[in-house]
Amino acid sequence: MTATYTNPVLDADWSDPDVIRVGDDFYLTASSFGRAPGLPLLHSRDLVNWTLVGHALERLEPAAEFRTPRHDCGVWAPSLRYHDERFWIFWGDPDQGIFQINAPEIRGPWTRPHLLKEGKGLIDACPLWDEDTGEAYLVHGWAKSRSGVKNRLTGHRMRPDGTELLDEGKAIVDGDRIPGWFTLEGPKLYQHDGWFWILAPAGGVETGWQGAFRSRGFFGPYEERIVLEQKDTDVNGPHQGGWVRTPSGEDWFLHFQQRGAYGRVVHLQPMRWDADCWPVLGDEGAPVAVHRRPKLPPQPTAAPATDDDFPGGRFGRQWSWTANPEAGWATQHSADGLRLTCVRSADAHDLRRVPNVLTQRLPGPPSAVEVELRLDSEEPGARAGLAVLGDAFGWIGLERGSDGTVQVVHRFAEGVAEHERDAAHPRVAPEGRVRLRIEIGAGARCRFSYDTGAGPHPSGPVFAATPWRWVGALLGLVALAPTGSGHAGSATFTRFRITPL
Repeated sequence: MTATYTNPVLDADWSDPDVIRVGDDFYLTASSFGRAPGLPLLHSRDLVNWTLVGHALERLEPAAEFRTPRHDCGVWAPSLRYHDERFWIFWGDPDQGIFQINAPEIRGPWTRPHLLKEGKGLIDACPLWDEDTGEAYLVHGWAKSRSGVKNRLTGHRMRPDGTELLDEGKAIVDGDRIPGWFTLEGPKLYQHDGWFWILAPAGGVETGWQGAFRSRGFFGPYEERIVLEQKDTDVNGPHQGGWVRTPSGEDWFLHFQQRGAYGRVVHLQPMRWDADCWPVLGDEGAPVAVHRRPKLPPQPTAAPATDDDFPGGRFGRQWSWTANPEAGWATQHSADGLRLTCVRSADAHDLRRVPNVLTQRLPGPPSAVEVELRLDSEEPGARAGLAVLGDAFGWIGLERGSDGTVQVVHRFAEGVAEHERDAAHPRVAPEGRVRLRIEIGAGARCRFSYDTGAGPHPSGPVFAATPWRWVGALLGLVALAPTGSGHAGSATFTRFRITPL
């Protein structure tokens, strides 16, 4: 194993990460927005190699609000903590308020979401339990799109059991009063060396910086300092994440970098304290590209899973639906392969509006995505395929024609388009089977191809993947049918693979 690591340590859209250590184990969660299950849970022993061990949120609540896709809503910037022998996650839903869940073990069982503070625009919540006094606190930010307020952090006293806030809240940091600061958000709350600390980003997702605030009392006044910024590196907007200390006393900071269609990838920065007890991140405040590994026991190379053989019709932890799932979308069976029902939908022409798309994150490195597909439906217009989904989308797959034949179809829609259209001429798939492939190159430029048994054929022009407003592009598997009555059949996906190019 090399003595160094290279950033990003998580090269995909693990947005707004927060991290803790419990014993010798490190755990990380991230924003999941409107996807279900949400609140991914990652585990590491060395802060470099991470695996996905589950999700903390099976369904978003209120459930009725997430029956249809709400891609940039839902779970924003969660905070993960360990207190009183329980794991806790707090997050803000910009349309509902601040939620809290907790569990005795990282894999659960997790409680149902408890709405701690109701209101519009309440985001980026983080708790703190003062182990010396027994008091508990909460800090959160604001989304101007819902509340008319931004660039401000509000603090509360909280019941130690996390069920209730004990006051109306006070603005403890006002970014409008700090020269040059704007879009202050994403606070993480700590205590260290007799100070209350808030680590919070500002300056915008793509262009901002990481700030540190400290005060002798929770409600302030706070003094501030910029502790991480792009400087002369190619890491734009390095900010928003969590501080963690290893058993030997090393300090590290995990944060994101916005990379367009790839979303928010995660970097690991060394951290130390200067003579005035201010944190210094990276290389004197600039993000590092390569650095010495943390002084932790060597671990085997690992990353969150991507490939899937769908044993027994079950899909792996890496997959989430684009809305709360309904029974019958995926059918368990005795063989391998993902059997998706061709769900009847009036929105089949626009994958952005369809809740039954099973998704995982777009890989950051250049990669080839492949899956085998069989269409098991006699319903004219039934279709299934492999998609790249964002503000614009493209997909390739199979469709049952009105003449009974099964055709390979390749379709796309621009960000401003309300209906998909053909990206290539349909081709007959004689056996109703196809091997689908998308090569994702630099700049998330996607080249589609298919193989019906006679060798690979390129399809259509290059498609540039796009993000949603806060969410990176997604890979998706989907099966659909036109509106009507009765069961519309199914589609079976096998051997899903992502390989480096």
